[in-house]
Amino acid sequence: MDKNIRRYDLDWLRVIVFSLLIFYHVGMFFVPWGWHIKNNEISEGMRWPMLFLNQWRLPILFVISGMGTYYALSKRSLSKFNLERCLRLGIPLIFGMLVIVPPQIYFERLVTNQFTGSYFSYLATEAFIGVYPEGNISWHHLWFLPYLLIFSIILSPLFIRIKRNPSRFINWIRQQIQKPYGLYLFIIPLYLIESLIEPFFDITHALIDDWFNFINSMTLFLFGFILIAIGKEFWQSIENIKSKALVIGIIAFSIQLFIWIQGKDSFLIHFTEALVKVTNLWSWILVLFGFAAKYLNRKSGILSYCNRAVYPFYILHQTITIIIGYYLMNLEWNILPKFIVMVVGTFLGSWVIYHFLILKIPLLQPLFGLKKDNH
Repeated sequence: MDKNIRRYDLDWLRVIVFSLLIFYHVGMFFVPWGWHIKNNEISEGMRWPMLFLNQWRLPILFVISGMGTYYALSKRSLSKFNLERCLRLGIPLIFGMLVIVPPQIYFERLVTNQFTGSYFSYLATEAFIGVYPEGNISWHHLWFLPYLLIFSIILSPLFIRIKRNPSRFINWIRQQIQKPYGLYLFIIPLYLIESLIEPFFDITHALIDDWFNFINSMTLFLFGFILIAIGKEFWQSIENIKSKALVIGIIAFSIQLFIWIQGKDSFLIHFTEALVKVTNLWSWILVLFGFAAKYLNRKSGILSYCNRAVYPFYILHQTITIIIGYYLMNLEWNILPKFIVMVVGTFLGSWVIYHFLILKIPLLQPLFGLKKDNH
């Protein structure tokens, strides 16, 4: 019974983590490592909160997506589930690649002097020639969608089997997680992937050559499904471990910072850092689930609105961020006012398009992954 009850805390977490994505992508405009366009002044200090966020923001989204898949399969057959996944993930992906992403690449080409002219001339002549980064066709920030679609299709037969007949394996995990630190059992596969696969495959988000990211993300997606399949024992274990996980997370991230600042690399350091990294990211995932379950598992009108808006915001936000960034990048402003303008502008721009266009024009809604509102 517990497994089929709506978890408002998971909805809140989804809203919060996707909101953090806007802050993260604005931050990418200012930090030392590469992004599509960069500010004329770089912030060294901003890298540390960005690195902290980067450890767990995508992993928890894949876990939450796996959890949501459990609930979605409760009301659908395998074929209906996969058809809906294709519609809700595939259509926004194609629309995004044709309409939402091209302005990002256009402004990048302007900055790098690879194109001069209007956006309409860019669309007519170059927008759909070649694959990015050499060409201009890309899914950019929407890479999450094809990965999620493929994970859903690949794993859905296993998911159906687990739901219909929970195996001895699920029962064994249920028993393990009731031990004091049993939820940390999940870091073992993550550690093996991090230590043995990550060194050989850079994260590209290009799907075909992105083996570490693909396997790691699919594992986290599977974890999300398994955790909900376990049932009430998972939520009891989360309640018991959340404070301990917070301490472990602080210690693990502190060790990680020390390793980064030292900047040394060796066989031993790689395997040590891999263990510290997966311990850190899993700890913060447990912390977020634990405290959200305690404080956020309640229905509200704001949550209902935000939860429906999340997907369109995700699709729209990076394009708006890059457009604003292009017009701010060479201004002689300090970083803080630019950061504020970009964050507020991205949220406000996404909201205006969502509230006054997408919600008002039903034909647009499937393009942004929205189902018919039954309220």
